[in-house]
Amino acid sequence: MINYLEKIEKYNFWNTSIKTGFVRQNYLNQLLLFQNSRLIKVLVGQRRVGKSFILRQYIEHLIDNGIPAQNTIYINKEYIDFDFIAHQQDLKEFLNFYRNHTKIEGRLYVFIDEVQQIVDWERIVNSLSQDFTEDIDLIITGSNSELLSGELASLLSGRYIQFKILPFKFDEYCTYQKKDKNRKNYMHFLTQGALPELFHLPNEESKIHYISSLKDTIILRDIVQRFSIKDAALLLDIFNYIVNNAGNLFSVNNIVNFFESKKRKTNYETVANYLNYLTYTFVIHRCERFDVKGKDILGGNVKYYLNDLSFRNYLFGTNSLSYGNLLENSVYLELMKADYQVNVGVLRNKEIDFVASKNNSFKFLQVAFNLEAQTTFDRELNNLLSLKNSYPKAIITMDELPYSEKEGVEIIPAWELESYLHD
Repeated sequence: MINYLEKIEKYNFWNTSIKTGFVRQNYLNQLLLFQNSRLIKVLVGQRRVGKSFILRQYIEHLIDNGIPAQNTIYINKEYIDFDFIAHQQDLKEFLNFYRNHTKIEGRLYVFIDEVQQIVDWERIVNSLSQDFTEDIDLIITGSNSELLSGELASLLSGRYIQFKILPFKFDEYCTYQKKDKNRKNYMHFLTQGALPELFHLPNEESKIHYISSLKDTIILRDIVQRFSIKDAALLLDIFNYIVNNAGNLFSVNNIVNFFESKKRKTNYETVANYLNYLTYTFVIHRCERFDVKGKDILGGNVKYYLNDLSFRNYLFGTNSLSYGNLLENSVYLELMKADYQVNVGVLRNKEIDFVASKNNSFKFLQVAFNLEAQTTFDRELNNLLSLKNSYPKAIITMDELPYSEKEGVEIIPAWELESYLHD
């Protein structure tokens, strides 16, 4: 065991300084609210959104605030140096050895990246979190769909708190890139992507290769292998369909009919399952329709949005016709990052782009890339004015407008959206 300890020392903060990257303060604050609770902290999200960095940032914060470095241990199952922890019993034996060898006092903070690669991981995690003789705090991450697919409730018996990690917000993007929050930089944000690694790549070609490889990893490792998919080509084509139709209303039958028109054989059940698998990995998000008057979720057509715009921008490119879709997708993600529940609003024959709810309150939003045409402005405004309630209403646009309010509806430049959402 001592040999193993020496091998993994370089990944831990015991005797060395570890790179922690750009601090995602919002997620760090959320984790700190549950410090020292018996709940298992679970960070979930698409591959490469920065979950590992957030774990390391949390460790660094603990040490900076008085927790001895030896009381933290970081395990990352993506690294071969941790291959000796293959089964839940291996993890139990190693943690027992670590406590006895280091003779630490007080709480042990255990961080496990890609925990699903430990066989029967849920048994040891459940046991450690509930064993009153163990003074331990558990924080885990996973990208495999087994950990993301809604199985957590049964795997961890309800003894967990989940944190959904998303790509950078525009505010984070500007802070990291040392840019001002303005229209020009928001356009850069729309036409690139917000995955942290993209900011370190030197040119467009390297970004295209990176996003293509990431897409293949998600499709092949997180879905095809996990669910024994027989038609990987169809799964990839469905993903491509979503990328090119993000923000459009459609049903499973629409997709089936589309592929049948292309002489591709499929059926409703297969397409529905493949869509679910894609959402399990967080690479896309499903946005249901919401009956504003009846306050019910409606069946039938739905919208899907991309977890990051890079999948559109670097796999298919952008053009002037797609800017409106990119903006709508970006607004959806900003709402998600601000912890809103997001739906498409339906009121009689009118559509409200987003109904954002949190803490039993609502915001109603329309999205229009520009409002220069009077017909566009009137349409977006009238849809919101048809809502006979006192909740906040706004139009999000890329225009630099001389006014900010019209008949009680606020006009918000997209680069100021986060400030509006936190007012």
